[in-house]
Amino acid sequence: MGLNEDVGRRLRALRHQQDLSLSELSRRSRVGKGTLSELESGRRNPTLETLYALATALGRPLSALLSDPAPKGIPGPDGSLPGVSGSAVTAVLLERYEDAAAVTDVFRVTIRAGATQESEAHVPGTGESLMVLAGTAVVGPPHDTRTVGPGASAQWRADVPHIYRAPEADVHGVLFVRYPTAARSG
Repeated sequence: MGLNEDVGRRLRALRHQQDLSLSELSRRSRVGKGTLSELESGRRNPTLETLYALATALGRPLSALLSDPAPKGIPGPDGSLPGVSGSAVTAVLLERYEDAAAVTDVFRVTIRAGATQESEAHVPGTGESLMVLAGTAVVGPPHDTRTVGPGASAQWRADVPHIYRAPEADVHGVLFVRYPTAARSG
């Protein structure tokens, strides 16, 4: 099963679990009803921004919509690891850890050179941390960004709008997104 079909299956199941109509999820997420229908049927390629909007509207971590974590270092048929891309960020889910306090998603990310991605607020209490492997990233809430280079990390609240920017070269890193226990309810 491909990424589109897997995301669609998971999205439809979560929507049904919460007894939401397409119209209601569309309203809550601000994702068009037609787009939502195409995503659920696996006919549309989801963007990172759209998936975060839907996950947030469902009160769930992003990993609830994505495939299982990528096999360790095993590329897909085209030689790349399966991931999802947004306007500036490509993310591959590496790990999903869940305990009584939170769900933590671990992603291998690339931020494209010269690009900025604006991320909407995630569920209340969500926090993010980026460990930069290469390049220099500007991350965090637009009014309180952090500049972080190779070997360094930054943390920020992700329950407010925030950005990812690579002002010069591509940035490669590991992103941790921690959702509180309440993010799993619904």
